[in-house]
Amino acid sequence: MSTSKLIFDIETVGADFDSFDETSQESLTRWIKKESENDEEYRAALKGLKEELGFSPLTAEIVVIGTLDFEKNQGGIYFQAPGENIGDFTEEGIKFKQMTEKEMLEYFWKEIAPKYQEFVSFSGRQFDGPFMMIRSACHGIRPTKNLSESRYFYQQRTCVHTDLADQLSFQGNLRKKGSLHMWSRLFGIKSPKEDGVNGDDVAEMFKNKKYLEIAKYNAGDLRATKELYEKWISYLNL
Repeated sequence: MSTSKLIFDIETVGADFDSFDETSQESLTRWIKKESENDEEYRAALKGLKEELGFSPLTAEIVVIGTLDFEKNQGGIYFQAPGENIGDFTEEGIKFKQMTEKEMLEYFWKEIAPKYQEFVSFSGRQFDGPFMMIRSACHGIRPTKNLSESRYFYQQRTCVHTDLADQLSFQGNLRKKGSLHMWSRLFGIKSPKEDGVNGDDVAEMFKNKKYLEIAKYNAGDLRATKELYEKWISYLNL
């Protein structure tokens, strides 16, 4: 008997480096100070560090959680838009709803996740899942599923999570893993990056209050992941 499957994806934004206290800044820059041979190298390394703050739940927050029911092809995009009052709307089967980070995490774990036993993502086991779980704990929210269990299905206990980055690389055996964009390109799937936006742009877009553009970019990621999952099911799930 088939079970409902949920595709999910998040977008994150790092905090302003200058907002951290002196001890935290020292902790973040300790290694680049040791490894930089001169001021020029240090400045370049510091720039890179600031650009990567969005990759850690210790220094970033979630600004979008996107979900898509695989069978129904319907879902929801829950997004932050500080200072704005954007009404709910639906576009191509996906409902868009403004929420705070805490609200979207509470809604995901209490209302969405319990309905599903199978989850699909691209790098979700390594990034999206643990990021969501840690940020939930930060808000005093207990996750209802462990989305960061083993890449091997037989070792997963709380749910089945198909991370396509794992599966398409044959659990790491493929030498180069490839991005969602490159896998989409290979299989003739429309990549959201084709519209001129990628994950590295999200922080600047958020700073410029392009909240709906980020949310719709996330919707593109969900659809590309769905089509890529269909390719994997049809040809590579052996």
